[in-house]
Amino acid sequence: MLKTIQKRFALSTRGAKDFVKGILFTTILDIALMLPAVYVFFFLEDYLRPALTPSASVVHGITYYILLGILFMLVMYIIAVVQYRSTYTTVYDESANRRISLAEKLRKLPLAFFGEKNLSDLTTTIMQDCTDLEHEFSHAVPQLFASIISIVLIALGMFFYNWQLSLALFWVVPVALTLILVAKKQMRQDFTDNYQDKRNVTEQIQEGLDTIQEIKSYNQEEDYLKKLKQKIKEYERTQTKGELLTGVFVNGSQSILKLGLASVIIAGAALLVSGTVDLFTYLIFMAIGSRVYAPISEVLSNIAVLVYLDVRIRRVSEMEALPVQQGKTDFSPQGYNIEFKEVDFSYESGKQVLKDVSFIARQGEITALVGPSGSGKSTAAKLSARFWDIQSGKIMLGGEDISQIDPETLLEKFSVVFQDVVLFNASIMDNIRIGKRDATDEEVYEAAQLAQCDEFVNKMPQRYQTIIGENGETLSGGERQRVSIARALLKNAPIVLLDEATASLDVENETKIQAGISELVRNKTVLIIAHRMRTVANADKIIVLDSGNVVESGSPKELKKKRGMFARMMDTQIVKTE
Repeated sequence: MLKTIQKRFALSTRGAKDFVKGILFTTILDIALMLPAVYVFFFLEDYLRPALTPSASVVHGITYYILLGILFMLVMYIIAVVQYRSTYTTVYDESANRRISLAEKLRKLPLAFFGEKNLSDLTTTIMQDCTDLEHEFSHAVPQLFASIISIVLIALGMFFYNWQLSLALFWVVPVALTLILVAKKQMRQDFTDNYQDKRNVTEQIQEGLDTIQEIKSYNQEEDYLKKLKQKIKEYERTQTKGELLTGVFVNGSQSILKLGLASVIIAGAALLVSGTVDLFTYLIFMAIGSRVYAPISEVLSNIAVLVYLDVRIRRVSEMEALPVQQGKTDFSPQGYNIEFKEVDFSYESGKQVLKDVSFIARQGEITALVGPSGSGKSTAAKLSARFWDIQSGKIMLGGEDISQIDPETLLEKFSVVFQDVVLFNASIMDNIRIGKRDATDEEVYEAAQLAQCDEFVNKMPQRYQTIIGENGETLSGGERQRVSIARALLKNAPIVLLDEATASLDVENETKIQAGISELVRNKTVLIIAHRMRTVANADKIIVLDSGNVVESGSPKELKKKRGMFARMMDTQIVKTE
């Protein structure tokens, strides 16, 4: 049963156990909340029946009922406290674990997944969807099942007491429930449409934030706002439609429940006149009928909530079911040569990026990947670190197939410097220390000096303890790039990937950090991706890619003599420089 609950509601094993416990105590609470009706029953039994039946007498005094009332209130209070802890507190713990689990899942997914999803899509699932699940699982779902169980138990007891009045009281329940179930399919469709429209609004806002510079530069504010307003209108339309439909059917079903009490009044009066029931039983059912529909009404509302949650649960389940990259964690390669063997790769079906690519990047050498934009240079470099998994062929590192190695274990062997640097809203010291979490301050300073960071850090108010803002917003592009290079120097891994590492630097700053890069690549396997031919002029080997194919390979000197694509690229940049 626990496995079924886990799958149905996207819960962990502990969460499923807590869910069952929450249902149990909520059921006990629902039954305990009938104690006031039981209290009234006892009181009327003791004081009303003697008035109606001369042979009966009062058994208990007022003091007894005062003490009994205090006892019932104390019992309800204790059960309510236990129910709160077993439902609300555990749900919040499960929600925290769900967010951590999703974050761990994202951490282990290949980067191809992130190429297909945008930031707003992922953050909405982790934050908003998890919040919705947290709220409804603490306020609605356990209560739904508990209410069903308590209603069944109470109904059985009442049918044993008097089946005619019980039938008059409960005939409305299946009718009201059928009305909700008939609308269930349409409610699910409306909730799904509304969920997608809400996601579209979020994506449009995220797009505006990401491209605000371009929107303003090209006077596209009006066009952007027009599109945003249209998406908001669509969201409002589906929201209104969904809430209206839900309101009509939920309130309609709850209105049907009101007919039950009227049925008890009419049926009870008829039975009373015929002598089938006595006045006491009639009054008891009147009193219970005013209270028994509350949990039933809650069931009807919570069924609609469960339909609403299905969309969120399905989304979370889809993310948790995504296949992750796996492999062995025991990795001891024989050297650090990187070899591509007839590698084919595409980001999506029908758009081949690399075709039958084969080359070797040897340890102790600098291998440069060059070619026009879109030729597959950066893709090939990232594939060597298993940022994606290839469709066919093999990529070997030290004689071992990297597809069999755990990505995190593999990346321990790589120092990577990308053109697009990502920094955190922390100090410069902490941003550099990401390269080696246990590094001493002296090691950080040494790496920073080699990357020529001292030049701008010494001008800052708190030097290396200066907070640099979100993604290093207080730094220039060149300064951010130098922090990234300092990270790689600090990590000191045997393989170095440099993807347009100096693209954000002017010629003067590029020259300044060449010493740091020279230190970084010494005696290591180095893959450099660059458009500037002067950056790769001293490489040991050049791999020229064009449209995903290796068209040339060799040393810079050899390729210049061939007068092929590399030579033309060199000549073109020399002419432009002149």
